[in-house]
Amino acid sequence: MTPGAQVAAAIGLLDEIEQRRAPADDIVANYFRRHRFAGSKDRGAISGHIYAVLRRRAALDWWISRKGAGLPADGRRRMLAALTLAEGWSPREIDRACDGDRFRPPPLSGEERSLLAELRGHNIEHPAMPAPVRGNFPEWLDPYLHRAFGRDTAAELEALNGEAPLDLRVNRLKGDRAAARAALEHEGINTETTRWSPLCLRVRERIPLSTLECFRSGLVEVQDEGSQLAALLADARPGMRVVDFCAGAGGKTLALAGEMQNRGHLVACDVSAARLERATQRLRRAGATIAQRVALSSHRDKWVKRHADSFDRVFVDAPCTGIGTWRRNPDAKWRLTPADLAELQALQGEILESAQRLVNPGGRLIYATCSVLREENEEQMQRFLEAHSDFALLPIARVWAEAVGGTPPGSGEMLRLTPLGHATDGFFVAVVERRATQAEAA
Repeated sequence: MTPGAQVAAAIGLLDEIEQRRAPADDIVANYFRRHRFAGSKDRGAISGHIYAVLRRRAALDWWISRKGAGLPADGRRRMLAALTLAEGWSPREIDRACDGDRFRPPPLSGEERSLLAELRGHNIEHPAMPAPVRGNFPEWLDPYLHRAFGRDTAAELEALNGEAPLDLRVNRLKGDRAAARAALEHEGINTETTRWSPLCLRVRERIPLSTLECFRSGLVEVQDEGSQLAALLADARPGMRVVDFCAGAGGKTLALAGEMQNRGHLVACDVSAARLERATQRLRRAGATIAQRVALSSHRDKWVKRHADSFDRVFVDAPCTGIGTWRRNPDAKWRLTPADLAELQALQGEILESAQRLVNPGGRLIYATCSVLREENEEQMQRFLEAHSDFALLPIARVWAEAVGGTPPGSGEMLRLTPLGHATDGFFVAVVERRATQAEAA
């Protein structure tokens, strides 16, 4: 593909992402499946153009509004502005790419030429930008993010706007980290170990993961280091009864099976049968034979009542705003609304209320989100503990020492991870234990 064809494809995909309000990675992946002639360099260039816009959309819109003489901030204008401000293209390069030839964008209009002339020589950031524009997030989230990060808000948001590396989790059912690293090196992939998870290998380059033998054999699985830590802090052990209550496509179910060494009983629940079905191939590839999949009609399905007080560990990876994953999903921020946050908080509370029934006396409930907001994290757990005197919060340092070893990041009673502070996605984990009554203890 020519550079112009790559730009045209990116503009078309940006418009589709905006119109359908669907996840960008799904839309881009579907495009590449339909256009198999696009080579790896084409895919990298198209994805690079798209994410240059999605990561800096608020700043690009600010410049278009300021210098565009009334031009709308659509996919084409954002792309042109990003090529100038973020990717460093010259006017000549943009003209050659946008010549109207087959598969290339139409030539620039007079207004677009004027816009790019006004933008030339500027940096994408400007001192006059308000905080939400500089941080590239919806304005309504400003007070929530300041509550979460305080004086570090600007730096934390800059980190959340960065590009995430590829993290791989080593499957204990298939081998250890040293063996996985050697296998990847044999296939020409350089990795580095990370600071926190003993199972994590980080890749800094784009790799054809699905073609690698160590992936096809189940030795490694894609999982951010923060997500790996959340699963490790469940401290699921061989022989236990464990439920992954919001399992989705099974990423943490796979991790839990590895920690249990395929011994015990592991149940993956979700209200979406389709998501659970997608876990089937992953479970088979990983060799996770103890996982049972249960599709629930809702989080208050009768299955929960029938299995009350039955599990040693109940893992709740709750639906959330997903702010901690903005490095990977920058388009998601623009789909969030205040109503979404309110609905998610209510849903999280309802899920916790239902899931706690599954915990046996002496068992643990692990609450995790990939959000950074206090409203979804610390405050959610505080409300839960106030309503359930039979549960006690376990200090994360104690859980970390038992499950991971060593000293955890931070000093709070609950775990909070961020890209800036820990080089992971944003994650939150709290662990509570159900007290046994005197009769049960006897």
